[in-house]
Amino acid sequence: MTTARPTPAQSPVSAPAAESPRSPGPARSPQYSVPPFAVIPGAQVQHTLQGQETQIMELIEATYALHCVGQSVNPPSYFLRFPDRPTARIIALPASIGGPSRVDGLKWISSFPDNVRAGLPRASAVLILNDHDTGYPFACLESSIISATRTAAMAASAAHRLSEGRRTRPARVGFFGTGLIARYIHTFLTATGWSFDEIGVHDTSADSAAGFHSYLRTAHEATGITVHDSPEDLIRSSDLIVFATIADRPHVTDPAWFDHNPLVLHVSLRDLAPEVLLASANIVDDVEHCLKADTSPHLTEQLTGNRDFLAGTLHDVTTGRVALPQDRPVVFSPFGLGVLDLAVGKHVYDEAARTGQLQVIDGFFHELRRYG
Repeated sequence: MTTARPTPAQSPVSAPAAESPRSPGPARSPQYSVPPFAVIPGAQVQHTLQGQETQIMELIEATYALHCVGQSVNPPSYFLRFPDRPTARIIALPASIGGPSRVDGLKWISSFPDNVRAGLPRASAVLILNDHDTGYPFACLESSIISATRTAAMAASAAHRLSEGRRTRPARVGFFGTGLIARYIHTFLTATGWSFDEIGVHDTSADSAAGFHSYLRTAHEATGITVHDSPEDLIRSSDLIVFATIADRPHVTDPAWFDHNPLVLHVSLRDLAPEVLLASANIVDDVEHCLKADTSPHLTEQLTGNRDFLAGTLHDVTTGRVALPQDRPVVFSPFGLGVLDLAVGKHVYDEAARTGQLQVIDGFFHELRRYG
């Protein structure tokens, strides 16, 4: 392994030479070369992204806009499930981004909830980046941090965009679920200009709730922080509610808990019963992706037989095609798009290359002659 090998800023291939306009001649073969292969570990990913919350949120918004105008390929996610481990799954998210990034790739992320009891994080992931022109992989990055970062950046972006038309900006936030994702979302909210008069916390694990409370206390010495024993108490006392749980089926069923019309970031996608969604204005990141895999919106579609309960996408709101009501809860349910992981991963790769910190695996690709 070598470090700081020079790499191109964009695609690691050479462009073909231009033909003379006077004598076109035969078409020349493109002068491709095999890119070097780099490994970027978690510590380097985290160091690169620290303190860049505003920049990453803007990157996520720009990438999401590209996706919404057809400048991406983002097929359905593929779920690997196990008969002997029914709570576990590994998900493949292939994707491709056009625009200035021009990169393809795959996120391979596992969710093993039983890890938590063993003191390990629930999720682990890697991200593979592929060269746009040759298809060769040119980087493997630790991606649980990238995944949490893009999730938090999208949640923060939605909080900003969906609160713009409200009479008052939410001043009381409640976190339902207190793991890694909740911590990242809190970080992105506060780093991009949010402040709160009150912070509520609820988790089915008292230890997790206490740990998150301690974390919040270090960041908000003068803010009231309450650990709620009851889900209803948390929801009724919050104007902005962040669902970041590992629930695999709806467990919040009473629309009356939302009578105060809060803004809900339904990041974990399976917490809310169809009855709650039917009483709300529902915004998603991508309709086809979100209405799959027994998410709450998918269950609502199955119940009603239609998609009329959807108000539109976040892109519809930001471009003015959808106006949000003031007299209903607003629920944002993002499935999470692989193109967003690619954008953040490519940003990390470019920063490592720019600063000379790439760790290149010499000779990773070996059989490079067609006939030996």
